[in-house]
Amino acid sequence: MARVRMTGKERREQLLDIGRALFAEKGFEATSIEEIAHRAGVSKPVVYEHFGGKEGLYAVVVDREMRNLLDRIVSALTGGHPRQLLEQAATALLDYIEDCTDGFRILVRDSPVASASGTFSSLLNDIASQVEHILGVQFDARGYEPKLAALYSQALVGMVALTGQWWLEVRKPKKDEVAAHLVNLAWKGLSHLEHKPQLRTRR
Repeated sequence: MARVRMTGKERREQLLDIGRALFAEKGFEATSIEEIAHRAGVSKPVVYEHFGGKEGLYAVVVDREMRNLLDRIVSALTGGHPRQLLEQAATALLDYIEDCTDGFRILVRDSPVASASGTFSSLLNDIASQVEHILGVQFDARGYEPKLAALYSQALVGMVALTGQWWLEVRKPKKDEVAAHLVNLAWKGLSHLEHKPQLRTRR
């Protein structure tokens, strides 16, 4: 394969694109430096020169995807009624799954990089912290305990994320319908919260 002359920046972006596609298709373990280099039309040392190895390339791919998704959700939370905020967050995540399917597949796999920042759960925590801030303001305004906003934000983000993983594979019903049902479940529950809920099956 003829080697295409690229600038260092162009070559780095090419390797990231190829790595992203392979990690999404095969996962981290089944992807090799040899295959990345072969698809790029370069020797293995070129990949090592840019990223220090497969782990380095993977870490950059994951970091980019995490920032992309977090930025989308944060920018989608433009305010308004709390129900609108729920709709904005759910739709932003489902939009990302639809637009960046490869990226989402990479994020939801268990990360082999020994860093807490490289896992989907840490990303969800970042998103939940954004939602927590908004929920805290709403809880306070409505006479609920603001400290519980962290618990509710984790529950809401987790519900949307797990539903998103399921929807990634089935793609039915349509995205907006999925978002509407998620919001329906969350909102109908949130709009009738008890101030001090208790389990009824415990004595």
